[in-house]
Amino acid sequence: MTPAISWLSKMPQTAITLSAVFWLAACSVGPDYQTPAVSLPAQWGEAKSVKSTEPPQLSQWWRRLDDPTLNALIEEAVQSNLDVANAKAKIREARAQYRQAGGTLLPSVEGSGSVTRAKNGLSTSTNSRPYNQFQAGLDASWELDLFGANRRSVEAAGYGMDAAEEELRSTLLTLVGDIASNYAAARGYQARIDLAKRTAASQRETAGLTRDKFEAGASSAVDVANAAGQASSTEADIPTLESGYAEAVHRLGVLTGRVPAALVERLARVAPIPSPRLPIPTGVPADILLSRPDVRLAERHLAQYTALIGQAEAARYPSISLVGSVATSSTRIGDLAKNSSISWSFGPSLNVPIFNGGQLKAAVDIAEAQRDQYYLAFRSSVLTALEDVENATIALAQERIREEKLASSVTAYREAATLARSLYQTGSSSFFDQLDAERSLYSAEDSFIQSRIAIANDYIALNKALGGGWDGVIDASTPEIVDTDTGPHAAATDNSKP
Repeated sequence: MTPAISWLSKMPQTAITLSAVFWLAACSVGPDYQTPAVSLPAQWGEAKSVKSTEPPQLSQWWRRLDDPTLNALIEEAVQSNLDVANAKAKIREARAQYRQAGGTLLPSVEGSGSVTRAKNGLSTSTNSRPYNQFQAGLDASWELDLFGANRRSVEAAGYGMDAAEEELRSTLLTLVGDIASNYAAARGYQARIDLAKRTAASQRETAGLTRDKFEAGASSAVDVANAAGQASSTEADIPTLESGYAEAVHRLGVLTGRVPAALVERLARVAPIPSPRLPIPTGVPADILLSRPDVRLAERHLAQYTALIGQAEAARYPSISLVGSVATSSTRIGDLAKNSSISWSFGPSLNVPIFNGGQLKAAVDIAEAQRDQYYLAFRSSVLTALEDVENATIALAQERIREEKLASSVTAYREAATLARSLYQTGSSSFFDQLDAERSLYSAEDSFIQSRIAIANDYIALNKALGGGWDGVIDASTPEIVDTDTGPHAAATDNSKP
């Protein structure tokens, strides 16, 4: 007999049994999660040089727009936005669920006690007087979790906690992008409003000059009407632009957790449209697996629902719990600690599922189908992320080309308008040359401003697509509502009822 077998044969049978039980308690059923392998291209489809493989500069990317007001608004929104506060509450919920799930791995102990006053009314004995009955007890149980149902529950709750944190990151990414895009829109509307007002004023001057020429017999009534009509047409653009500006400012107010009109005075002073530093590195497609919070969120959900398969599978196997109780009873409180008053019990409890009409197997099938759905959602999130980056990259590149052409057209039309006005004043050209030059210049300048807005928005969209969001510290531990007097207290009257 080997030494190991000899030593084992000397162990008490109970110890051998408990050793086997604890060895089984280390087992788990169901699939163990592994991060799925994803096939990604080596570089972006729009990459033109090796520079595109440089890691994207996502940290505080909005600061490269060089706008202190925008920086301040983003910081304020992170602290006060209601969607962010809601995401932080979900993190607290997920953390509490993780602690709750972890409690299932530990023993459960409950105490009880009672005091009763009794009298045996059927007895004729002189000793049948009222008496006190004191009782106290302690019950304990511990599920050994032989097949890992509780451990899979804790595992799933841990993944759920990770998912809640990724959801907060996703919320912050969306928030920063929305603040930046609405701010760019607001500054763009200011520039377009200023352009429309300056152009309308110039067109009114032209209308006045045309009227003077008409009164001098050098122009026709048609020219006067066309000049006035063009000025009015340009002025008609202003209310629409003012409405768009107000909507952008109101959105910024709500995004920062304030009432819609809270930022009206603060943003009233005209400021330039944010202009990004270009070009920006986009890294390689594999970077999005680490930087995009929606991709990371989908992966954590996949991990969570993979663990839940094991929890459902474990329900099909036997479960063993160690249960014990201690009780004492006496007519005098001082006798509760005497050995003659104390009783106890201890032993294992076995629960074996025998027949349940296929419900437990169906629960496993449901969990597997849910896992498949989240696997497909993960793959879809990866493809969507790739698409977002490709679209934003080409949109930004093409808009930069368009802006250069528009800048050239503005320069040319401005020269044409200056020359046409000079010739019209001296009577060397017709009114229609002047009218066409002013109309063309206004259209070109307005298109140029809109292109600058589009470049800012494409820059914002590209950083969002790459996964750029808030990377500062977020404290999710403080609840929005701090309750008081949560212990036993007198019931309060509900004054909200009529």
